[in-house]
Amino acid sequence: MRTPAAWKPPERLHTERLVLRRPHPEDAQAIFEAYAQDPEVVRYLTWRPHHHLEETVAMVARALEDWEAGRTFRWVVVRRREDRAIGMVELRPDGHRLELGYVLARRYWNRGYMTEAVQAVVTWALEQPGIYRVWAVVDVENRASARVLEKSGMRLEGVLRRWSVHPNVSRAPRDCLCYSAVRVED
Repeated sequence: MRTPAAWKPPERLHTERLVLRRPHPEDAQAIFEAYAQDPEVVRYLTWRPHHHLEETVAMVARALEDWEAGRTFRWVVVRRREDRAIGMVELRPDGHRLELGYVLARRYWNRGYMTEAVQAVVTWALEQPGIYRVWAVVDVENRASARVLEKSGMRLEGVLRRWSVHPNVSRAPRDCLCYSAVRVED
């Protein structure tokens, strides 16, 4: 589904320590080196680790195409004093709902960076006309990711049974925890 006409994602979001910006083709190398090839980072994601830089180049190209088409909006996460990708946050629009996804290089885990990035995206999203829900799912075993969502102010709604295939864990669909943040006023 396309982006509601009433809003357009910013190319940059700023937090205290981070800049979330639209990807550039030049980001592929840093993404590949920082996390795309790390099996521990992608363990609970829906894609396998990249074995060649070309896979990451193609992923970044798709991210740019998706942005232009209004299908998915991905921001590269960089620390304010550096312009090197350490992660990514994405929103996938579906009418009044936005699905959230994210990834962060292992080197930067347990520093609050992803919580900070997710909070910024969720806050911005729920301020947009016509957006009433931001939601995300995490594998039931991925407690670190669940904690990011909880610390970001999202609330656990329940378990979605056999919801998503995480090919680095199993070929069968796995149970996922569903979290959301909603706009309560109309």
